[in-house]
Amino acid sequence: MKVLLTGAAGQLGQALIASTPLDVELVICGRAALDLAIPENCRAAVQAHRPDWVLNAGAYTAVDMAEQQPELAEAVNAAAPKAFAEALLKQGYGQLLQISTDFVFGGMQGHPYAPQDPVVPLGVYGASKARAEAAVLGLLGPERACVLRTSWLYGPMGKNFCLTMLKLHSIKAVAGEALNVVADQVGCPTHTAGLAAACWQVLAKDIGGMQQWSDAGVASWYDFAVAIGEEAVALGILATAAQVNPISTAEYPTPAKRPSYSLMDCSASRKSLGLEPMHWRQGLRQVLASMI
Repeated sequence: MKVLLTGAAGQLGQALIASTPLDVELVICGRAALDLAIPENCRAAVQAHRPDWVLNAGAYTAVDMAEQQPELAEAVNAAAPKAFAEALLKQGYGQLLQISTDFVFGGMQGHPYAPQDPVVPLGVYGASKARAEAAVLGLLGPERACVLRTSWLYGPMGKNFCLTMLKLHSIKAVAGEALNVVADQVGCPTHTAGLAAACWQVLAKDIGGMQQWSDAGVASWYDFAVAIGEEAVALGILATAAQVNPISTAEYPTPAKRPSYSLMDCSASRKSLGLEPMHWRQGLRQVLASMI
């Protein structure tokens, strides 16, 4: 099975490369090899490599910056997946796995979002990802396309909340200062190795349609920040953790609005994939241990 992987240099891309099954011929496309902001490049990549699957792990993920760069976010997050789908249609075979996000939801309901629940994105980033979902499933259908939503992704490399908090814990603890972290946004952290396993299972089991994957459990960003400090101290990565103070979203305004509640119901997808998720705290421990 030949798989064209985008976003190879990103945190998910690196996890996918590290866990590539033996029966997969992986065509690795990082930003230098494939600029997702140019749809014609996406079509050309499919034409050149003729993959059995396009695994689109590349994305514009700077949520706040997207408010200032909506055209770029739209090009990378929406136009590129559509171009891949169009190229696969023209090719006459091949399937697409599109990685999406919990930020397609508006956060107004008080129970986990099911795959079929309406999307109400609050910002440019979420809106661009929602348009990608509609485009790829609209063009290829569930027979040839899978959208896999995830949430609060982090790993041992790249730019993510976990690595940022590790650095801030170290700096603030030495200075005797506290960290202020939002406590009224709720979802679930997801480690890259777990999501990578889910992605490869989609391909192996030929799963289509709308799917959702996150680690198990629930957390606020405050919970996550506290756990990062505690686990890092337990593993000897940090000598001591900083105090973490819970604050409200109103006390930490950002250019992009974020859903106050974006927990996803992943039960159907877990059954289809045949995978049991780790609790997010166990996933965190695994990620931090890999950095020692």
